[in-house]
Amino acid sequence: MDDYLEQVAGLIRQVPRGAIEDAIERLWQAYRADAQIFACGNGGSSATASHFAEDLAKGIDVPAGYRRFRIISLVDSVPVLTAYANDVGYEHVFSEPLKNLVRAGDVLLAMSGSGQSANVLRAMEVAREAGAGVVGLTGGDGGAMQRLADVCIVVPAQSMQQIEDAHLVISHAVYLELKRRVEGTTAR
Repeated sequence: MDDYLEQVAGLIRQVPRGAIEDAIERLWQAYRADAQIFACGNGGSSATASHFAEDLAKGIDVPAGYRRFRIISLVDSVPVLTAYANDVGYEHVFSEPLKNLVRAGDVLLAMSGSGQSANVLRAMEVAREAGAGVVGLTGGDGGAMQRLADVCIVVPAQSMQQIEDAHLVISHAVYLELKRRVEGTTAR
């Protein structure tokens, strides 16, 4: 147990802070522009995507008269996910619903521990085609996700559990910085 905890702590220290700061800035600019933010991922990454959306949607004490974050987790509609998985194919469960919603200037936060999840990569392609920004959160060597993301945060690990743990910590750090900015804001 101690080894595992130390390894995760070490991984978090290895993640380039510049990539995290760039992701924060992308999401902050989306907020300032009243753009939509989308989040997606599979398995543990789907839980982190949903958790991040909940944090931004509910966890910020927005000053009176200020807008809230416009965020949607693409993983949270089981009927939509299963309809696309059954009728079109699992690789389309995020990209097809995203086509209905995404616009230029929006941001997709795409999570994949391997950086190779076909459904996440397709969503990234749809977002890019629409002129939306793409922030990736991945592990290992970044996989194909690195070439599709405008900003890619890579956790340099092979253990999916460690990657997912680090992703949750990073998403909380991003959320807390955005929360600090919104709660301290003086400009709409």
